[in-house]
Amino acid sequence: MTDRTAIHRLQVATPLAQFIDQQVLPGTGITPEAFWAGFDAIVHDLAPQNAALLAERDRLQTAMDAWHTKHPGPIKNMAKYRAHLEKIGYLVPVPADVKVKTKNVDAELALQAGPQLVVPITNAR
Repeated sequence: MTDRTAIHRLQVATPLAQFIDQQVLPGTGITPEAFWAGFDAIVHDLAPQNAALLAERDRLQTAMDAWHTKHPGPIKNMAKYRAHLEKIGYLVPVPADVKVKTKNVDAELALQAGPQLVVPITNAR
């Protein structure tokens, strides 16, 4: 089992803490104290949201497992299955047209076309 180091309210794997402190942070202008204080704050600030997301994932998985237990084997009625997924909230309605506005995107991404790998669907690769 990996040793842990207590840093603020966190229990961090010692090799990870050493890597961050000794190899990642030097030269960045960020002290280990500032990094770990900020990381601790972020982790604890987002913990309730993370717990809620995990609970929702468990709820969805339980509902899907129950459906598949009740209807074993290949799905015979796709409309009924889709209705179930919509009922439990796994599938949601398609939103109205959405417009996305971005700022501060590097020119390499926003303006310059890059090489693309285009492979015919018949190419098994």
